[in-house]
Amino acid sequence: MPSSLSRPHADAPIRRLNRGDLVPCADLCEDRGWPRDEHRWGLLLSAGTAYGIDDPEGKGLAATCVVTSYGQGFAAIGMLLVAERYTRQGIARRLMRHVIEASGETVLGLYATASGRPLYEELGFETVGQAERVIGHFRPRVSNGSSSAASAVTVRPAAAGDLHAMLRLDAEVFGADRTHLLARLPAFADHLRVAEDGGELVGYAAIWPSDRLHAVGPLIARDTDTAEALVASLAEATDRPLRMDADARHAELLGRLKERGLQAAPGTTVMAYRAAELPGDWARRFAPLTVATG
Repeated sequence: MPSSLSRPHADAPIRRLNRGDLVPCADLCEDRGWPRDEHRWGLLLSAGTAYGIDDPEGKGLAATCVVTSYGQGFAAIGMLLVAERYTRQGIARRLMRHVIEASGETVLGLYATASGRPLYEELGFETVGQAERVIGHFRPRVSNGSSSAASAVTVRPAAAGDLHAMLRLDAEVFGADRTHLLARLPAFADHLRVAEDGGELVGYAAIWPSDRLHAVGPLIARDTDTAEALVASLAEATDRPLRMDADARHAELLGRLKERGLQAAPGTTVMAYRAAELPGDWARRFAPLTVATG
């Protein structure tokens, strides 16, 4: 039988985390076999509201959860993690109930792993979609001399003057104001690209470091050709393999990425609380900024 000290009490305080908790958060990821991703944690702790329970034995954190709030009453939940030594003791359930209560009437969305989905269903989350993950080295397309619909699109590195147009497009596609998050994107991303057609910004995408690869996200584009052109441009900027979590409804893009070297990996279930679907225009929303699943 575990001692009382090895089991967090039901009334263990849930506290707000800050950037000073970055290393313990990364340690908790490592404890669960995830990449440490201190870079991602830095963004989440700055742009989101993070909650945690301290380990009663003084060994860092026993659990974490991050809520990233947007305008128009929507928030994304992620990084629900419980230390291996404290699993199956109701800690994740307690932390999620705290988050739900603190959110008021806000619509909540998340990406659930297979292991986390039963808990979310128990708490009232409903499945609203699927996300498919692909990983691998992106192979350039061999030119056959034919023109492509994407040839009308100019893809280039983003400049400071592009931020206003990016924010306008993102709010239209995402269905919420993410200014506080996207303003941090130029510093967070290793490479950021925009797509233009006739001087109009029709898409943007970024890659950021995660373990020994580059994660693609966000990826906003007017169509599949534009999305592929953005990914191709980003792939040219790195020698690392790419990882992308795409809305499974974008089967055409996923098929093209697989043709160009990326391989399928375990995906996630998109779930929502207090809504039958996530806001925004999924047809132009190809990939999120970061899938912080639990």
